Amino acid sequence: MALSDLLYPDNPKRRQELIDLHQELLNCMSTNFRATNELAEVLNEHLGCTITHIQMRESSTVKENCDIIIQAMSEIQHQVQKIDSDMKEKLEPVLYQKLYDIKEPELEKIAIAQRIFSIVLGEATSTASMVAMKLLGSSLIALTVGKLISLLAQIGASVLGGISITILGLGIEMILHAILGAVERNQLLTAVRSYEMHLAEFKAASEKYQCAIREVTSLVRQQVQ
Repeated sequence: MALSDLLYPDNPKRRQELIDLHQELLNCMSTNFRATNELAEVLNEHLGCTITHIQMRESSTVKENCDIIIQAMSEIQHQVQKIDSDMKEKLEPVLYQKLYDIKEPELEKIAIAQRIFSIVLGEATSTASMVAMKLLGSSLIALTVGKLISLLAQIGASVLGGISITILGLGIEMILHAILGAVERNQLLTAVRSYEMHLAEFKAASEKYQCAIREVTSLVRQQVQ
């Protein structure tokens, strides 16, 4: 047993907590990769976008993988903002406002969107119009993606950012060394608290993001069937 474990009996428990929290973080990131790709596929197929498929890099650090997701999400933001700009430019102000009026019937909004997409894309399916309205009318871009990008940037900049996502196979001592570096073992509790804080916010924002994407993808599947 290490001397620090003799002096601080809770250290073995804290070590395992760090390992478990790290695995939770990686699982959450992996789910976000899949969800982002699902949304990108919908945008590419139905709205004429060209968003690149992303993949989690096992040989890279947490920060490098955060940066990959951030880049993809930023591109999604850009594409949806472009759709909104096209709508605003080509629609009369009254019709444009109808797109965001929660009292307006959904079918009327879709009809307005399809009219514009027929101009922008040359043709437009009802599915494309419904996807556009779902993205523009929900909090996916305005709130959910923006919040998640902010949290990913914070995680990447924190002590967690420099950890390799494959470190779990290297053993407890290597994990502790990567997480704490020169920090003394009696500060394990501080490291655990930092992990817990970031992870709690990240998981909550990720769930909202994934839920919003499921709404869009399920809508597409219903239209195809």
